[in-house]
Amino acid sequence: MGGFGGLDGSPGSGGSRSAAGARGPGAPPDRAAGRQEGGFRKNSCHVEWIFAPHDVARIRFAFSPIWELVASLRTLRDPARRSLHLPWVRAVRPRLAGLDLSELFALVPKNGYLVDFMTPTPETPVPDFAAELERVRRTPPDRAAAEAGWVSGTDPRIIERFVADPAAGVARVADTLQRYWEVAFAEFWPRVHGLLDGEVTRRSRQLAVGGAQELFADLHPNVAWRGDRLAVARRWEYSAPLGGDGLVLVPTAFWWPDTAVMVEPYQPMLIYPATGVGTLWTTGPPPAPGALAALIGRTRAQILTALADPATTSSLARRMDLTPGAVSQHLTVLTDGGLAARRRLGREVVYSRTPVGDSLVCSS
Repeated sequence: MGGFGGLDGSPGSGGSRSAAGARGPGAPPDRAAGRQEGGFRKNSCHVEWIFAPHDVARIRFAFSPIWELVASLRTLRDPARRSLHLPWVRAVRPRLAGLDLSELFALVPKNGYLVDFMTPTPETPVPDFAAELERVRRTPPDRAAAEAGWVSGTDPRIIERFVADPAAGVARVADTLQRYWEVAFAEFWPRVHGLLDGEVTRRSRQLAVGGAQELFADLHPNVAWRGDRLAVARRWEYSAPLGGDGLVLVPTAFWWPDTAVMVEPYQPMLIYPATGVGTLWTTGPPPAPGALAALIGRTRAQILTALADPATTSSLARRMDLTPGAVSQHLTVLTDGGLAARRRLGREVVYSRTPVGDSLVCSS
């Protein structure tokens, strides 16, 4: 199985990756699929992964700082399309005056195909930006040149320069991504990380309790679980067994409200909008009901209210603007009182409300 992929950002479609074998060598897929509410539009094409019995057990979650960084380039150029991120756009635009992003914009146009090599599939659940950037730097020049050649609707002179010396082009792209991260994204990554961390925790629990059918039932209107296969609505066709490679599910904030997929030669990956993106740029802790605050204290009431979705100590600390130590002390009290529960998920400890905690918040 050989082929290359491609991300699509045409309005309303979400991203898509295509195998060359599905359309002929080197041919990027057509990208104009409309977003459908409530399921698949009649006669739409789709990307389809076929699951063997053991493949469901190999579904894993991850999120990617470099994916969010690359997706944010489209937000900068078309903020109306992703208007939830306008507070971020207003904050970072003045900082970018001295940074030349023309090559990144050429490789990541406002619509259509964008190069795959800038968004490698995460290798770990919570990859480090520096490690992901190093993977970009190691992109084979011939692959980078082929992908750059598929980009359309952008400045052809920039693409020609890249293709003429793709090794130098990859190095320039990586260096610019590094500067862009430092200037416009690193400061905001803890907030994005907290949102994605909570999404992974919630969806992992959903998969463990209800299996693939429950997980994919409400993941996105473009996504459907069909017995032994997962289908994602697109305007291009691709169907293949996972073949033991596993599927990586990657929640995103900056690609909202769209989906994207990646296929061979990369590891299969489905990118979908995280729940709660609309709250990403709200500041401060959630309001605590007055009666609950009077009963257990305002800060503990705010933490208990925030545990509507499972969260780690670090993500709560960022949201509440408290030290992790202070949050840990409050969580200990809530756990000892039977209002919250803790469990280990991989290397992290995740807290959630107990039924008693739920009833206390809802009744107040």
